[in-house]
Amino acid sequence: MGEFVNFQVAASGVATVRLDRPKVNALNQIVAKEIGEAVDALAADPAAKAVIVWGGDKVFAAGADIKEMAELDATTMFRYIGGFQDVFTRLENLPQITIAAISGYALGGGCELALACDLRICAEDSRLGQPEILLGVIPGAGGTQRLPRLVGAGRAKEIVYSGRFVDAGEAKAIGLVNEVVPTDQVLARATEVAERLARGPTVALMAAKQAIQKGIDVDMATGLLLERQAFAALFATEDQQIGMTSFAEQGPGKANFVGR
Repeated sequence: MGEFVNFQVAASGVATVRLDRPKVNALNQIVAKEIGEAVDALAADPAAKAVIVWGGDKVFAAGADIKEMAELDATTMFRYIGGFQDVFTRLENLPQITIAAISGYALGGGCELALACDLRICAEDSRLGQPEILLGVIPGAGGTQRLPRLVGAGRAKEIVYSGRFVDAGEAKAIGLVNEVVPTDQVLARATEVAERLARGPTVALMAAKQAIQKGIDVDMATGLLLERQAFAALFATEDQQIGMTSFAEQGPGKANFVGR
């Protein structure tokens, strides 16, 4: 347990990483370090099958700690923001499927934290955005790179250039979030999805994640080769044998996978 970030792994295999820095989970160097420590611990924990990142009932993370950043010069900031980029990339590269459970605001660094997750579930009253331009800077922890890959370059440019907030309905419509739920059901819904993933063929889910993330930045031929290698390798797993045997005997959706 850190000062501002803690995590736990339930018996279901669902790990929950909880940000808890009152009042709005502003992201400073300590928070980033503690997120990184949680990520590294979960990467090495075979009991963790899926991961939720949650900021609590009121707010996911309303951005970076501006007071901490304001007096830094360009050279120092290059190293400073590099630390955030490194932590969010480690989160993005976790082998487990990750879900951002978003209540309230996910702005600036908070939005970038959510973008580093595989899936995003948000409350009806949530607001997301990259308002850094209103401070005379740009997103620095992955927003200019992950946002256009998710919603397209044109939409990402408009959101970044304007610095405006995106409400939950628009976020769902443009693919910024995967699902919108009532305000009091965010964590429960994220947990439901995570538990389903944790019961699933986790080796295949990890392979799918890796193929998508590595393939998106290479040419089609290279991406297809990555897919073929991952697909073939899964035929050495117990889950493949369980899944195909179950399908032949009982039809789809009845397999009890073991994660091996």
